[in-house]
Amino acid sequence: MARRLRARMVRLARSMISDKKANFAVMAALSAPVALALAAFAIDEASIYNERRTAQAMTDLAAITGASNITDIQNAVVTTLNDNGMPGIIVQQPGQTITPAAGQTVVSITPGQYAAASTVAVGQRFQAGVTPYNAVRVTLHKTPARYFASALIPPPVIGTQATASVTPMATFGVGSRLLSLNGGILNSLLSGLLGGNISLSVMDYNALVSADIDMLSFTSALATQLNLTAGTYSDVLASKATIGQIAAAMASVPGLDGTSAAALQAIAGKATSTVKIPLNTLVDLGGVGNLAVGQRPPGLGVSANAIGMLTAGAVLANGTNQVALNLGATIPGLTSTNLTIAIGEPMQFSPWLAIDQIGTTVRTAQTRIKLTASVTVGNPGLAGGTTLASVSLPLSVEVAYAQATLTNITCPSGPSSIQVSIAAQPGIAALHLANSNTDGNPTAFADFSKPQSFSNAQIASIQPLLIPLLAVNGSAAVNISNNSPQTLTFSATDIANKTTKTVSTRNITQSLTSSLINNLSLSINVLGLGLDVSGLLNTVTPAVTSVLQGVTAPVDNLLYNLLSALGVSVGSADVRVTGATCGRAVLVQ
Repeated sequence: MARRLRARMVRLARSMISDKKANFAVMAALSAPVALALAAFAIDEASIYNERRTAQAMTDLAAITGASNITDIQNAVVTTLNDNGMPGIIVQQPGQTITPAAGQTVVSITPGQYAAASTVAVGQRFQAGVTPYNAVRVTLHKTPARYFASALIPPPVIGTQATASVTPMATFGVGSRLLSLNGGILNSLLSGLLGGNISLSVMDYNALVSADIDMLSFTSALATQLNLTAGTYSDVLASKATIGQIAAAMASVPGLDGTSAAALQAIAGKATSTVKIPLNTLVDLGGVGNLAVGQRPPGLGVSANAIGMLTAGAVLANGTNQVALNLGATIPGLTSTNLTIAIGEPMQFSPWLAIDQIGTTVRTAQTRIKLTASVTVGNPGLAGGTTLASVSLPLSVEVAYAQATLTNITCPSGPSSIQVSIAAQPGIAALHLANSNTDGNPTAFADFSKPQSFSNAQIASIQPLLIPLLAVNGSAAVNISNNSPQTLTFSATDIANKTTKTVSTRNITQSLTSSLINNLSLSINVLGLGLDVSGLLNTVTPAVTSVLQGVTAPVDNLLYNLLSALGVSVGSADVRVTGATCGRAVLVQ
């Protein structure tokens, strides 16, 4: 009996082992829970991956929008995220650490400054909190939705980050104050600087004053003049050219009026200076320089005043940085007029015109003018039989560089609302009616690294009765200074009209030379004759002062025109913005 039972059990076991259907059923039953868990995990992982991609796209968009609205970054970022369906926006402030709950999005917004310099490591190009802001970094954290695996894995947090930068740019320059012109003086000045015989009319100069040169067309024309096969504008500006080549290239710019073109051609033909000017010391095109020759930046005007660029180039082309002018008796009230002018080198890396970003500075050159003139005496008779034999005007003017720095570009509601801020600081001016320690030493006069010193000069000579000629000596000094820059704001209308704005050290309502003469201190050299000259000095001083006062107006006009032609003015700085763009925000990291 027992034997038959064992046999039956063996047959049953063999039957079960040979039945494959039953085997798979058991295995399926045992593995089903694991398979379902893996499927749930895979579905949720795919969902989280897609949600992270969406979050990254939203973070990128928020960073770009924030950079485009650099003055209202937080509002721009939050509005962008809300409008694109990101739930429960919470802005995490500096120093906070917020873990997002379900249905929440935690956003960290960090403004700063981005510099795309190849010499700086990528991770260090964005500097958080550094002003002026031109970039924003947006970091986003959120808890993603889970559908099946919430009981199997802890709640994850996805994080995304994006940095966007915007590059607003402006075209601006300092100097070039040519509000009035004297053809003879300007002809003499340009002839001295360029080595030729320049003889343009006042109408020619007026045409050049009102003409603007498109700088990109000028650079292209210059490439043709120099037979360059340069790829970019910066390649052209890395070369050198004579002032004649520069004037010829300016004359060929499309759209220039006939009078201006003819005047520039005349200057190009008459200029004999062979000094080659490094073009990048004249113009800095900034990021625009990276464009291929012939391309143009959208929305950015790139123009410069014709006479301003010409005189700036003439200064650079003058190899000795000096020019001497003999104006003879052309100045009313003066029987002779001799001028010596020294122009300092512009500061390194500071061009006359710049197209660049916030922080860029342009400067004028330092200028020294020495005027030695003989004044027409008129009625020489004085009280007591004394004769006023001669009167001289030894005048020295030194103007330090004026500078303008681009401090801000804002576009609150788009390009039509653009505003450009320039911090302008006029050059300090020192005027002396005296002898300079550089008299007779041209090298020292042009050496701006060493200051001038001054001493009493012979202002007049008198002839008392029965006494040899006596020298009347004296000196006076006036300083015009300003230690802090003033901000000039240019609107879209100002930029379109190319409006010139001026910042002044002070409002100079009086004659410059008159203020010197009013402070003039005189003494008489009696040559050891032992005479009491106190009464004689009381007679001579009013007469000499009166004669000098009679020439203050024409001398002021002369100084004004000379300094204007050199792009500077006493006690003021003139700034013009000729183009600006808000730029486009782009992802940078």
